[in-house]
Amino acid sequence: MRKPEVFDKELQELAKFAKVISHPARLAILKYLAETKTCISGDISDKLPLSRTTVSQHLKELRDLGLIHGEIDGLKINYCLCSSSINEYLDKFDRFFAEIKSTEISCETPVNLQINSFSN
Repeated sequence: MRKPEVFDKELQELAKFAKVISHPARLAILKYLAETKTCISGDISDKLPLSRTTVSQHLKELRDLGLIHGEIDGLKINYCLCSSSINEYLDKFDRFFAEIKSTEISCETPVNLQINSFSN
């Protein structure tokens, strides 16, 4: 049973962001756009080991979340990173994990207990 609406808006947004960036192809697209330091005109699939259709689907996911923009220029599309949106999601993630990191509770097993359990 899926009920994302029972969680607050911030958690829902973080989950959407995490879902979109959880695919290596999407990370590769973001990395490629960042490395080029400019908007890319043309077919990104030339740079990735994926079909054009597959790359298009991944670009759509990134566009729908606002991590990239795609503007039609004749027969080509210019793709650009949306830095403000990326920074907004990263800030939310930082705040979320800052709360988790600040907890005093740890479930890690002390090193000496791990060593003793192997010697038996």
